[in-house]
Amino acid sequence: MNFELTEEQKEIRRAVREFAEKEFKPEIAREYDQKEEFPWEIYKKCAKLGFIGCSFEEEYGGQGLGFLETVIICEELCRVDSTLGTAMLTGPFGSDLIHMFGTEEQKKKYLPPITKGEWVSSAAFTEPEHGSDLTMLDTTAKPEGDYYVINGTKTLITNAPIANYTVVLCQVKPEAGIRGQSLFIVEKGVEGFDATKIEHKMGIRASPLGEYSFNNVKVSKSALVGVENMGFYHSMEFFDVTRIGVAAQALGMAQGAYEKALKYAKERTQFGKRISDFQVIQHKLVDMATMIEASRLLVYKAAWYIDKGRIIPELSCMAKNLATETAVKVIHDALQIFGGYGYIAEYDLERYYRDVRITEIYEGTTEIQKNIAARFLLGK
Repeated sequence: MNFELTEEQKEIRRAVREFAEKEFKPEIAREYDQKEEFPWEIYKKCAKLGFIGCSFEEEYGGQGLGFLETVIICEELCRVDSTLGTAMLTGPFGSDLIHMFGTEEQKKKYLPPITKGEWVSSAAFTEPEHGSDLTMLDTTAKPEGDYYVINGTKTLITNAPIANYTVVLCQVKPEAGIRGQSLFIVEKGVEGFDATKIEHKMGIRASPLGEYSFNNVKVSKSALVGVENMGFYHSMEFFDVTRIGVAAQALGMAQGAYEKALKYAKERTQFGKRISDFQVIQHKLVDMATMIEASRLLVYKAAWYIDKGRIIPELSCMAKNLATETAVKVIHDALQIFGGYGYIAEYDLERYYRDVRITEIYEGTTEIQKNIAARFLLGK
């Protein structure tokens, strides 16, 4: 087994780190956090360097990189800043569904504007009454001639207020349950399709959140993504991959917080000596570094398997759970090392603390991840 990154992967890491350290200034991140606005200009710069949709093939504007490279990019962006890094990662959310299951025509139309940084996308699964339970959907798509007519509501949707299109999971055949669900592309501006912004989130406030309403929205049959009535299964495969991206996001946040705490501990003096000389601080730092390294190994392993053509759901669930729990614990301890200063916006740990909490919730809560992993481990 070779645990060393290739020279190309190391160069990607260096390039992403250089970009993020140049563009993700703390004062800029705090401003976007306070305004709850998407950082369009930075996003376009990120896309220009090939970091958005990097796994898409070159004919769609991507770099044709593997998933491990994608994970490295996610990690580095969030290492430098949790708020702006997350905004870069969530900008193209949903477009992977088209990349994975879409037709050639759909890929040519919807992917290049993403990789150019001109558009952002979204994916709409969550509903007000059902949350994480995708086996139950109130949003329906009824076939009518050459169209489907969509009605319903989706909530807590990343990018909903600004997305140029969404991929929405609908119930087409109610009597068939999960075997009667399909995915559809709905473009911004279509009659009956409205988005409402949800404000005052706890964290990742540069990534807009919103709610969609569908009132007799007509989409052509060419808007169907993947195989008809396979939408639930397509969505599960999508999440088996993308939750590793969330794990990488959390991993980056943890690494960034650890580095801040390590630097601060070497500089801060109390009782006549640096606080890094106190054993209790040393133990915290060692525990933080150990948890991060263990998480990185599991996240990279899950990504490596995807590049080998093997999607292992229980492994991606375990990677997400370990990385997100690690990040929450590491950032908690980093803030503790900063003491009272960690509670102040100027030192950014309080923002990391707010930003990281969502990683244990979206794309499947920690509890849901454990349920999925348990089913595979128990052969169910």
